[in-house]
Amino acid sequence: MTKERAKLTRLLRKDLVGLKDVTKEEIELILETAEVFKEVAKREVKKVPALKGKTVVNLFYEPSTRTRTSFEVAAKRLSADTVNFSSSGSSVGKGETFLDTVKNIEAMHPDVIVVRHPSSGAPHLLAKRVACSVINAGDGTHEHPTQALLDMMQILESKGRIHGLKVAIVGDILHSRVARSNIYGLTTMGANVRVAAPKTLLPKDVERMNVEVYTSVEEAIKDVDVIMMLRIQLERQASNFFPSLREYSKFFGLNSTKVKLAKPDVIILHPGPINRGVEITSELADSPQSVILNQVSLGVAVRMALLYLLCGGTKDARLD
Repeated sequence: MTKERAKLTRLLRKDLVGLKDVTKEEIELILETAEVFKEVAKREVKKVPALKGKTVVNLFYEPSTRTRTSFEVAAKRLSADTVNFSSSGSSVGKGETFLDTVKNIEAMHPDVIVVRHPSSGAPHLLAKRVACSVINAGDGTHEHPTQALLDMMQILESKGRIHGLKVAIVGDILHSRVARSNIYGLTTMGANVRVAAPKTLLPKDVERMNVEVYTSVEEAIKDVDVIMMLRIQLERQASNFFPSLREYSKFFGLNSTKVKLAKPDVIILHPGPINRGVEITSELADSPQSVILNQVSLGVAVRMALLYLLCGGTKDARLD
């Protein structure tokens, strides 16, 4: 254990809006704290008083199942008061701006605002304007840091390490905030990251992100330890990036034949929702190699840890 690592027992930042500037020590602190909170899910009464008296606002401007529910469950298991806000049925429909909505919410003195927004950079803007902590739950095509953190926790649980592993991220890299956060986080933690997609679904600056770039899935997944499949984000695509879903599935979908090119003990991740038969076959999604549902379970522990740490908690969490 290094001297610097030993000193880091709490997060020194107010917000988590991305992983691009998050250090290895900070990621390790979050994941180690999440490991402590994972035990709460096994209790008969799944609740601890760690954030009793704190208020967490879930501010979602986009549809969400896993992320929104996970943050709500995480906050409630920590005994925090939770408020769920969606743009539908709110004053947003009457023309209220994003910042006006947030300033009104801030006037109610929350401790943490969890925000998902279709505009890249919205959580960063919010973090500069409010006194409470802000967590990015996904902004446009920019980042989704908590998804990457739970993915890294899954890799650690399955493999025992991240450093030195070969990880292939396959799919709609261009529009994927999950891909960006995972690239930042995994490379910081010492993984060798590969990305694979049609040329039309690769960002122009992808070579600058310290990854190996492939346009062949077969080449990308050869001898890898981890395969992370991404959803085709048709809702973010203003034009046709490939001829058809059938052709995409043929060349970039993962099936039982292609997966044999990876290491025998490869694990398969997916942030969800899954388009079965497009990016991955049902056979593989439900196979022992798939850790997709366990990712969801770990997501609650990771978000518990992050809420706790941003509210001033320390590494040695007491779960009385």
